[in-house]
Amino acid sequence: MAVRHVWVNRKPDRVWSVLGDADRYQEWVVGTRSTVEAEGNWPEVGTTLRYEVGVGPLAMQGHTVVRICEPPGRLELEASAGRLGSARIAISVSPWGEGSLITMDEHPLRGAVATLHTAPMDVALQLRHRLMLSRLRNVVESGRSRADREAGSRA
Repeated sequence: MAVRHVWVNRKPDRVWSVLGDADRYQEWVVGTRSTVEAEGNWPEVGTTLRYEVGVGPLAMQGHTVVRICEPPGRLELEASAGRLGSARIAISVSPWGEGSLITMDEHPLRGAVATLHTAPMDVALQLRHRLMLSRLRNVVESGRSRADREAGSRA
């Protein structure tokens, strides 16, 4: 199980505007190349987001299903990598001073990723989460949210 956190200099609603924007998923999720909202309305419970994930020339298709959605504080996902299995990813956003504390907790659920889960795999997840939370912080602090973009297009 890998648990990491990061402080972000934005309020929880601002963090949620990024977490709740399917188009921004690939900006902060490590390894994701492209995303498509396949079923539902992200991030409503049951919504499926399909994507291509890969490193270098290696790529595969995956999908993530929203299991719990409680804006602006809790988003739980099940990410599936086909035959490799799936993992639970829980993201919590809490007010912390002038900003927010984002905590990410991931652990394997099924398939080979669960069966072969080891301490070295946890180290790899910790490194991935460090990068992912850094990217999420950068997107939240520097980018425009979906609400900002929609307001700009109406003006």
